[in-house]
Amino acid sequence: MVRILSALIVSIFMALPATAQQSVWVQIEAQRTLTGAQDAARGYAADGVSDVTGFALPNGWYGIALGPYGAIDADTKLDRLRSARVIPADSYIVDGNRFRSQFWPVGVTSPADLVAVEPSGTTAPDQTPIAAIEPEPNPDSILPPAETLREAQVSEQALDRDEKQLLQTALQWAGFYDGAIDGLYGRGTRRSMSLWQQANNHEPTGVLTSGQRAELLGGYNSILDGIGLQLVRDDASGIEMKIPTGVVRFSEYEPPFARFDASGDVAAQVLLISQPGDQTRMFGLYEILQTLAIIPPEGERARRDRSFVIEGADDTVQSYTSVSLENGEIKGFTLVWPAGDDERRRRVLGEMVASFTTISGVLDPAIARPDEDQAIDMIAGLAVRKPIRDRSGFYINAAGDVLTTLEAIGQCASITLGLEHDATVVHQDVALGLAVLRPTTRLAPPAVAEFQTGVPRLNAEVAVAGFPYGGVLTTPALTFGTLADIRGLNGEDEIKRLSIFAQPGDAGGPVYDNGGAVLGMLLPKTQENGQSLPPEVSFSLDADQIVASIAGAGLDVVTTESVAYMTPESLTLMAADMAVLVSCWDD
Repeated sequence: MVRILSALIVSIFMALPATAQQSVWVQIEAQRTLTGAQDAARGYAADGVSDVTGFALPNGWYGIALGPYGAIDADTKLDRLRSARVIPADSYIVDGNRFRSQFWPVGVTSPADLVAVEPSGTTAPDQTPIAAIEPEPNPDSILPPAETLREAQVSEQALDRDEKQLLQTALQWAGFYDGAIDGLYGRGTRRSMSLWQQANNHEPTGVLTSGQRAELLGGYNSILDGIGLQLVRDDASGIEMKIPTGVVRFSEYEPPFARFDASGDVAAQVLLISQPGDQTRMFGLYEILQTLAIIPPEGERARRDRSFVIEGADDTVQSYTSVSLENGEIKGFTLVWPAGDDERRRRVLGEMVASFTTISGVLDPAIARPDEDQAIDMIAGLAVRKPIRDRSGFYINAAGDVLTTLEAIGQCASITLGLEHDATVVHQDVALGLAVLRPTTRLAPPAVAEFQTGVPRLNAEVAVAGFPYGGVLTTPALTFGTLADIRGLNGEDEIKRLSIFAQPGDAGGPVYDNGGAVLGMLLPKTQENGQSLPPEVSFSLDADQIVASIAGAGLDVVTTESVAYMTPESLTLMAADMAVLVSCWDD
């Protein structure tokens, strides 16, 4: 077919006067993006191919061609370069009518600016450019096939299973195929090929030529232009995988991470995860990772015996983390990608997942040295997601319900217990300033409150269990003081006045008597009428008021009137099982 087409072009051109003959080109390939086309043109020129030119095409693609030549010289050039396998086998001769602005080499804007050439290849004597009139593009025109159907079938048969699956994937990406990616070309695949050919001005044969396959895959891969996916082997972490080196670069080792931070405008980040450990340590890593600011709390989570996956998404970023445990080594990776760029993210992530390979060794904790910039709200140099506020609470029944102050849950998008368990509000009493939270997954608390309904003795010792430092400490702190009055400053019966140096984070915590019974719940400190009370003055909501409110809501509660004694050590252990950190989040 190519030979017949070339002969036809030659016969037409030879019938014209020499001064009227138009130039022709040998088109060798087309690229979806300008960057890809420039790289291709540069590559041909670097390989010693002469007369490389590049033009924009009307369908949004960019063509790389050789020329301009006279018709005879073009035919000779095409045969010689194809035989030498310097250019693709499906290269063909074109008249240049579809060429638009020139991008390679720089300096000529369109084919009309080029000088006509004689069949011998020499420039026309008068050096006068031919003012060719560029016809309007015909969107329905069919590009002549560069291979016969039989030639296309033969070249297709040479493809292996992976190459065939890749073509199905590209057809699916282009919107023409919705079948299985199995490398088996049945009627569904053939139909999708025909539809693609029609949409791209090719004869719909149902079998892609070599050039059409290159065109399809070029479009499929154009989305990765500039991403720079490269196979990276990191011996320190014992991981080998493809990394988008065009948008991230290695930053530092901060065990258990090897960090690759953004290198340009794309706010991407890659973490290689590597550490020794067992299942317990892997589960701990699963919890820690979810506290990082780069991993949004919304998204799918899946934890299994020897692996886990964490996905996160918000208005700023999307993240994906995959970790597995094998032979005492915990390894995986995290990809963080800007929101709103999901197609590129999926392609990059797919390449990373497919290429991930573990090699011997894990990241040595000694590879990073401590510095003066260490902070409690950083993990391996990564910022930890922080709540709006932290307050205290305590378990009140076997169902895992938690009592806390109403102030703890104000203006929260989400609430967690112990930084791990999501919770919802099941009861609130605005008049008393209390709220009851219920974890979304059922918990079995090791200890629950017994509310003291007897009248306590003035000046008796009391203790408050709470989290004065938020999530910095994993267990509650006990603060000791005395019961200053069984009423408030204005004689309020529903509150008790304490003499104790409590902190804002203690609010919502249980107030214990000497025997470990709960006298009430510590209220947050407030200023009234511009007055600020002494730091040792705090107030506790009375146990009778709490019990009446909770029971009235249909919730279980335990009471006691017994008076006992418990050592501070025993009280501390009981408080660690009963008190829980209540965190308010804005996402």
